[in-house]
Amino acid sequence: MAQIEDYPSRYALANELHARPFPTLGVPCEAAVLAIKWPEGAVERDREQDRTHLLALLDRHGAPHPAPGATHYFGEIGRHRLKWENHTEFVTYSVFGDGLSDRPFDPAAFDIFPDDWLQQAPGARITSILLRVEPTPDDPAVLDRKISEWFLADAVACSEVLDGAAIIAADFRIDPAGHMRMAVFVPPGTGARRVGRIVQRLCEIEIYKTMSMLGLARARSLSPRMGELDIQLNALVGAMTAPSRSADEALHDLLQISAELENLLVRSSFRFSATGAYEALVNQRIAVLRETRFRARQTFAEFMMRRFDPAMRTVKSTERRLTAMAERAMRAAELLRTRVDVERSAQNQRVLESMDRRADLQLRLQHTVEGLSVVAISYYAVSLMAYLAYPVAEALGISRGLMTAGLVPVVVAGVWVMLRRIRHRLG
Repeated sequence: MAQIEDYPSRYALANELHARPFPTLGVPCEAAVLAIKWPEGAVERDREQDRTHLLALLDRHGAPHPAPGATHYFGEIGRHRLKWENHTEFVTYSVFGDGLSDRPFDPAAFDIFPDDWLQQAPGARITSILLRVEPTPDDPAVLDRKISEWFLADAVACSEVLDGAAIIAADFRIDPAGHMRMAVFVPPGTGARRVGRIVQRLCEIEIYKTMSMLGLARARSLSPRMGELDIQLNALVGAMTAPSRSADEALHDLLQISAELENLLVRSSFRFSATGAYEALVNQRIAVLRETRFRARQTFAEFMMRRFDPAMRTVKSTERRLTAMAERAMRAAELLRTRVDVERSAQNQRVLESMDRRADLQLRLQHTVEGLSVVAISYYAVSLMAYLAYPVAEALGISRGLMTAGLVPVVVAGVWVMLRRIRHRLG
């Protein structure tokens, strides 16, 4: 085949589909999962800090390092296997060990993570899981007893998954040691790869469920302020028609409310959109397990429908309410702007009318001044003409007074005609 240039990211895109393989887990085994999230107020995640934190753990066990820029790692650390994944908002450390401890869900399983190493984590724990995988007991009564002893009866969810490939159980409560508990009972014949996929799905359900619940915390923190702004907005909109209320003042207050609502919306848009994405992942992970009811107990899907879905509806309702309030404030601001523009147009009209009146007065005054100017100019013109006409008057035997009186009409008419022509040319 002739050589052809590959698209620059062709191999990276193809390898991304295989970047996060499922673990292969024998039965029995245990898993300890830790998810660390960066603080909510962090401007930007520094993935290099996540990598440095991982390398610090690997160096303690003399384990090889991942490739530069890797977002996934799977390797041996002592007698355990470590799976590390770097996600958008958090990183996960999953440690798998063969065999079971004598004490179910023993907190000592987390000793693989040293205390000083945990204190140096670039973030905070968002969740941690103790997961126990063991063969399905032959006696159904033993299985019921274990489920009853390990999990709270009012919250436990238990179901058969993947056409009877395993039985899963969890109550999604934090135990006294600070961890979530999950159990997988595997009948004979279920392969190690399928067990690994089930364990991975369970961990993802818990992690994505916890991440999506962050949206509920944000919604609850916004609700008091949204209630205050809603009252102020309703009062402003209701007072828009009051003649005593200045439109400029109302517009200023309304723009402040609108700006604060937009700020709340911008600050919460990522969390609310992320909540929707995580919720979809939770439902998708549960769906692929193909649950069937196990001895009249609620399934994971039923648990989420009763306890998880209402929280997600609250988040969506808060997002819709915040968006609606911002849009309502913008519409009210547009109405007030229109009112202010109309009032300013009326003011401008009154100013123009006043200017017209002043111009008319100025024109009348100008005509008056022109009349006085005719008299003044005529007075000086008559004096000058009289001086010129005195010799003629003496020769003709006409008195000076009579001659001056005869000049006045002629001079006044001439001055008036001259001023009219000048004004006509200027006009």
